[in-house]
Amino acid sequence: MRTLSSTLLSAQQAASHTPYVKIEAKNRIAGVIRLDWVRLYTGSEDDCFHAATIPGDGSLIRVRLTPAADGRKLYRQRVANPGPGSDFTSWTYTNQYGCLVVAAASCGAEVSIIWINENREVRRIKSADNGATWGSTELFDYSPTTNVNGLAAAYKPNGDLAIFFADQTTLYVKKRVGGSWQEKIAWDKSTGDLSGVAAVYDADWNLIVSGQDSAGNFKLWSLIYGDGGDVTFGVWSALKEFASAPSDGNFQYHSVFMAKPDIYRCFYVETFSGTESYHRPFWSHSVLGSKFLDNPWREPVPFNLSSEYGLAIAYHGDYCWLSTPYGVWRASLTETSLNLSADVISLRQEIEPHQGRLTIELRNDEGNYALLPSPLEIGCQLEFSPGYVTSQGNEISPGQTFSFESYEHTSSGGNASLLLHARDGWGWINKWQSRHQFRWNKSSAEMNVKQIIEFVLARVGLKLEVISQSSVITGYYPDFAIHTNNRGDIIIGELLSLVPDVLFIEGNKAYLVNPLSSDASSYAYGQNHAIIEGRYQQNAWEVNRVQVEGYDPAGAAPKVV
Repeated sequence: MRTLSSTLLSAQQAASHTPYVKIEAKNRIAGVIRLDWVRLYTGSEDDCFHAATIPGDGSLIRVRLTPAADGRKLYRQRVANPGPGSDFTSWTYTNQYGCLVVAAASCGAEVSIIWINENREVRRIKSADNGATWGSTELFDYSPTTNVNGLAAAYKPNGDLAIFFADQTTLYVKKRVGGSWQEKIAWDKSTGDLSGVAAVYDADWNLIVSGQDSAGNFKLWSLIYGDGGDVTFGVWSALKEFASAPSDGNFQYHSVFMAKPDIYRCFYVETFSGTESYHRPFWSHSVLGSKFLDNPWREPVPFNLSSEYGLAIAYHGDYCWLSTPYGVWRASLTETSLNLSADVISLRQEIEPHQGRLTIELRNDEGNYALLPSPLEIGCQLEFSPGYVTSQGNEISPGQTFSFESYEHTSSGGNASLLLHARDGWGWINKWQSRHQFRWNKSSAEMNVKQIIEFVLARVGLKLEVISQSSVITGYYPDFAIHTNNRGDIIIGELLSLVPDVLFIEGNKAYLVNPLSSDASSYAYGQNHAIIEGRYQQNAWEVNRVQVEGYDPAGAAPKVV
């Protein structure tokens, strides 16, 4: 239900009125800034373990290890004002070798580089001046073994530091609180060998972990080590997967990195060992306005790079950065928009139960759209705000967003125009196909129907909001599986068939409603608001026979009705 001003409501109900629409194109996808990466550096350094961070002055700190053949040496780099034309070739050897993994983190002017070496030593060097100078090496713990396949570090805003490292099947946390190192703590999970960990502090220690589960299946999980935000202090949340591959398949996941410049953005490496094998970085981000605890990750997308050790992500100011030992990329975090309203000739919006389409015709007499101006590009977000000319001027009702899917140039009778075709969130759902298999509630209550719907909606970038809901949708935990190549609309349809609730989509959100006969109407047509035109259609039933198969526990036999 939209809230309209009194003047806009009067114009809507008037027998005659002058329409007005506002159309804006923005560099967003499902409400999230689209990062357009530009590569600033291409070098010849070996692909190996690495990390990156940006302290308070905006300098870029990069660290890397060399391969085993070169002694696993640790190098660091500081670029004071990173940008196009900067020198990313100069590295400083730290006189540390035999290093297995490395991580970097910063808070204000303080920067820490942490590593674990072949003697199981967990060491750190610290800078108090944004990486300009460095202190002596500090030994503060030992890893249980040398089978360490992941290391991450993150600062709390007060300066406390947490180190997370994966040693075989165990994830450890080691915190420095008030300037003193605490005893390391092992998590309480049972898995197979782990292959990576990334950490961001945001009221809790929010983590991405890669590795195998107890059955040997390869997984990507989100996890929280509580600090009193959404999870109690010192408590590990449940592991929640957002990528999965069977143990007897050819896929594995490792080398994870994460940052939160605006929302959570993570990178990881997918390794395929079959025909046409590859090490491909993939990226994903959380859904706008969602909680990390809810595991709301958009469908991962491949990055155009071959790398076994992945892409470290960092940010400062208006830019986000990616780094490998041999490459540096930058993308703007700033929204760009283009107002198309003055060129609108006509507009048609079609709304159906599970589909919403928008067609916009723009005048192109002067060739302004011969080439699409940025950010009007395929995939960008079109914001449609209908309204009227009122005594207050051009008034609109904002909130509808569409994804720009295709366009046509037309020319006839001396007139030229550009047609834009866009779809709402249902278009994303209808086109989404699962790359992985997921299954819930096989042997225990893991996710109810509502939570599974939330998971699927997140894969296309939509957040679920509740207007009203049934007790069934939150209390029913079906044994439910999503198979590879299952389509989003089929999955959502199956889940909604189990409950009385319905979904509708507006903007970048899906709204859940449990319609009841006792619900009051929110608006009425036909009296104060005349109906100008109507069309009423009646169809034959699509189903003429229903067969239900089940099991009769009383008679201990299958039953067909």
